Amino acid sequence: MKKSKLYLISLTALLLIAGCTSSTKEKETRAPLVDLKMFFKNGDKTNFQISPDGSYYSYLANFKDMLNIFVQKVGDENAIRVTNDTLRSISNYFWKGDRIVYLQDIGGDENFQLFSVTATGEDKKALTPFSGYRTGILDILRFIPGREKEMLVQINKRDKQYFDPYMINIETGQLTLMYENKQNYDSWFTDNNGVIRMATKTDGVNVSYLYRNTDKDTFNLLLTTTFKDTFNPQSFDAGNRNIYVLSNFGRDKVSLVEYDPGLKKEVKELYANPDYDLGGVFYDQQKKVLASVSWEGEKEEEHFFDKEWGDINDGLKQQFPGYEIGFNGWDDARKKGIVSVYGDRLRVKYYVYDFGTKKTAEISNPYPWINENDMASMKPITYTSRDGLTIHGYLTLPKGIDAKNLPVVVNPHGGPWARDGWYFNPEVQFLANRGYAVLQMNFRGSTGYGKKFWEASFKEWGKKMQDDITDGVEYLIKEGIADPKHIAIYGGSYGGYATLAGVAFTPDLYCCAIDYVGVSNLFTFLKTIPPYWKPYLDQFYEMVGNPVKDSLLFAEASPALHADKIKVPLLVAQGANDPRVNKAESDQMVDALKKRGIDVEYMVKDNEGHGFRNQNNRYDFYGAMEKFLDKYMKPGAR
Repeated sequence: MKKSKLYLISLTALLLIAGCTSSTKEKETRAPLVDLKMFFKNGDKTNFQISPDGSYYSYLANFKDMLNIFVQKVGDENAIRVTNDTLRSISNYFWKGDRIVYLQDIGGDENFQLFSVTATGEDKKALTPFSGYRTGILDILRFIPGREKEMLVQINKRDKQYFDPYMINIETGQLTLMYENKQNYDSWFTDNNGVIRMATKTDGVNVSYLYRNTDKDTFNLLLTTTFKDTFNPQSFDAGNRNIYVLSNFGRDKVSLVEYDPGLKKEVKELYANPDYDLGGVFYDQQKKVLASVSWEGEKEEEHFFDKEWGDINDGLKQQFPGYEIGFNGWDDARKKGIVSVYGDRLRVKYYVYDFGTKKTAEISNPYPWINENDMASMKPITYTSRDGLTIHGYLTLPKGIDAKNLPVVVNPHGGPWARDGWYFNPEVQFLANRGYAVLQMNFRGSTGYGKKFWEASFKEWGKKMQDDITDGVEYLIKEGIADPKHIAIYGGSYGGYATLAGVAFTPDLYCCAIDYVGVSNLFTFLKTIPPYWKPYLDQFYEMVGNPVKDSLLFAEASPALHADKIKVPLLVAQGANDPRVNKAESDQMVDALKKRGIDVEYMVKDNEGHGFRNQNNRYDFYGAMEKFLDKYMKPGAR
């Protein structure tokens, strides 16, 4: 469940409003300096969940500086640690019957293995102990009689590029092959009974959707479309006949439609937003009803089809005005659920929700060391690109400091086919607490703004996508917010690429840069992608470019090949086991800069992958970031 939308305002309007209210509102006091570790410390009792029978709460908490799973009986103050991982934090887990199931990889290689354990920490089982292969969850099969100890997974053990679906017993680890994927299907979709009814296959550019009525039937072609069109099945209806689909067929924005696979056509449009793509569907599998559809504008928004869930959402919004609301699950009896409450200055708090009384009771504040009153507000903004596109973003100003001539950290997001949103971002809050304004922008290609906006990014790495970032910086300079001599750029993954592109292609715009697991050379990047990405390589060729046909473009857009233009200091951080952005991406950039005598700091963590998950590594990285920015940005003394 989401919060309602704020009206979109431009940066100019935002500043005018701030100016108009300053005479009647007392000026904010400057926030006290918060210890760096407080922003990046593992949460204390986070990711709360409730067991299906309602007897236990579970959460993640620290054990030897790693997040592990703890379980406590409802009404009991004592908890039991049911996992003992001291090498890598557990990030995701869920309940299945009376057991807890979780995925874990080795050192960030993203070859996840599946484990299960009882609520008392006994009988831990490595369900898919296949080193070097990747396990994914297809369907946990909740609310399906007879499947209490089973779930559907997919594993690429037979062929590293493709996944076969298996039924797995979470107590014994017994695997039953459900379909031998000799046709090289790349995704699967189940109905309300857990039967695999759909599959997809790609030739790299076109996507074929295949369908069958029962698990005894063969798959037959339903439709074929290009990867540029969205056809994303979300759930079957209660009768397992028609399908609820997120689709932009014949539209610019993704809408929710009902699709009849028998007639092979869209029956009707159920909901659409004229400004944003719809992004998520909540189908209540227990009630067998379409509950809601959500999207992300300035903030998260949601439309309810089901009155019960709509009333629950309205009641929670009244209890927590101004915050975002998330429902983290509920027990099978629908007596109690777990609600998360969060915002731009509040990371998260967890509450127990009583379905009978409609009341909530706080059960965990995982980050009590962060005082939300000391955090900075994240303001939605817009500006116009040089070729006329509206670019949405967020501006976070340091609390209690006039928005004039500030040192700025420009923070482009990763993906790049993702987006930034309105929520607590520890990196942003850390930087704002140090006196920096932080600019985040959803440059062209960012998701949620329609097909045309997304396609405008094709083959524009380092080109128009980078211009959108530069235009945001120039706008802040023009408005007098940014000190043009003290602007840094920092990003991870694609944001790391944009960081390197920024200092290579606009070398006079930034005074320093921080690249976190970023791409530096488009030629080498596409040679080192994970094997399960290779079926989509032709899509990369259309979206990023073909290293042969577009070799001139690649040469122009690869920062590593333009290291001679970079003249500002860099901090580079890399995980040695990164399967997405190989360590060689950072190595070649660092080597090229050192040969030219550019001041470059290089941090490599041998037990990390695409981003640093382990707490002590985060401390090291952000500690280096703080010293680096203090050295080259030199904000006013505190």
